[in-house]
Amino acid sequence: MPRVKRSEAEQRLVEAAGPEFLEALARGLRVIEAFGRDRRQLTLSDAAKAVDLPRASVRRTLSTLVQLGYAETDGRLFRLTPRILTLASSYLQANPLSDILQPALERASAAVGEACSCAVLDGDDVVMIAHASPNRLVAVSAQIGLRLPGVSSSLGRALLAALDDRALDKYLTRIKPAKLTPTTVIDKAEIRKAIVKTRADGYSLVDQEVETGFRSISVPLQRLDGKTIAALNIGAHSERCSLDTMRKVFLPKLLVTADELQRQLI
Repeated sequence: MPRVKRSEAEQRLVEAAGPEFLEALARGLRVIEAFGRDRRQLTLSDAAKAVDLPRASVRRTLSTLVQLGYAETDGRLFRLTPRILTLASSYLQANPLSDILQPALERASAAVGEACSCAVLDGDDVVMIAHASPNRLVAVSAQIGLRLPGVSSSLGRALLAALDDRALDKYLTRIKPAKLTPTTVIDKAEIRKAIVKTRADGYSLVDQEVETGFRSISVPLQRLDGKTIAALNIGAHSERCSLDTMRKVFLPKLLVTADELQRQLI
């Protein structure tokens, strides 16, 4: 069977990991990640185009996912099944942080009447690992797994502020900020300034840079040794919550919650 041509990114991974790198698994995960909010169902051609792999390779991957119960198909369209959630569940169950976070976020959310989340940095994005909302019509798990751009979100800036200057500059050199709303900052010098300010202030306040009409405030969550391991956030619609409220009401609650959690973290 002819070898599938590697992309530049794959070639770098193979060279860095050596013979222990399993390309078939890596490509399978890429196919899973091709599905999302804007791509709930994919044809074979669409999936192959999304991951930039040959149709034959993607067809075998999708067929395997169907056989294992992680995907289903009507013969033309493929979609993920609820069983795919077991992959995320494995992380959440193996990470004791999740058990500690959820009750704390629910208390904070109830106290301020707005959604409260926790996220970790994953590549260029932040990923929600816990979430609480006062709106009981929305499932608590609805936001878990949600990805946001690191440089444009308050969660991301709170996490990036923990990087030293060299690591931060390397990160900013690599990324390509996207203009998500009219107020999204994409100038890298301005982004760096905002992150450095977050480092000095101990919190990040972002106003409608990720989503129009939505603002949020975040603080780092640190262990007792001072290492930042996640970020806590309260977000609200701008028409319902002023920037002054974010600073004077939400920020103190976040800081108290982070302090309480820090005592439970090793």
